[in-house]
Amino acid sequence: MKTQHYIINDINPFDISIPIIEVQRAFSQLTYSHIPVIKDGEFTGSISETDVHCFDSGKLLQDFQNTLEPFHVRDTTNWLDILEAFAQNGSNIMPVLTNENNYLGYYELSDIMTIFNDTPFLSEAGGIIVVEKGITDYSFSEICQIIESNDAKILGIFISNIENDLMQATIKIGHIGMNAIVQTFRRYSYNVISNHEEDKFLEDLKKRSAYLDKYLNM
Repeated sequence: MKTQHYIINDINPFDISIPIIEVQRAFSQLTYSHIPVIKDGEFTGSISETDVHCFDSGKLLQDFQNTLEPFHVRDTTNWLDILEAFAQNGSNIMPVLTNENNYLGYYELSDIMTIFNDTPFLSEAGGIIVVEKGITDYSFSEICQIIESNDAKILGIFISNIENDLMQATIKIGHIGMNAIVQTFRRYSYNVISNHEEDKFLEDLKKRSAYLDKYLNM
């Protein structure tokens, strides 16, 4: 999926020689977390709004060159890698460079998220299931086999959490009847984290629990 047409140039990068007061004024009129900075016409990093408001307004940006953050992507970078760069750097703006390090402009986080919103994972109707298993015990091929053996189609899958040697996978399935899939995951020793109205296993547990409570209160 091409992203080059999302490159924006409506804000010029700061030249590293400008006064800090000008940078502070610019940020007060913008909603960006960072703004790119150039030195001798070349990209040298981005300055953070959080940092700028702590600087002495009487100094120059070059006096704080060590605070510039070098993160960027290339104009050939895949949109998922761009999204990852946004997440890793806590920014809502991402400088774009050519392979020759020429500055082209920047991406806005909201534009890249729009690409994600248009993927079948979010735009197609289906059901979400979240499963958990040991980080060394799961495999994508097994997860796919479980779903497809129940005549369901996978619209998307990703690892949504890793903690204490356990991984959680979030799966979008183009299938309404989830019960058979849920039961198959359990037979393969997956813990089903998500709740499903059709989950007969949980319904049986509730009925048995209610029966036990009734018996104990007799």
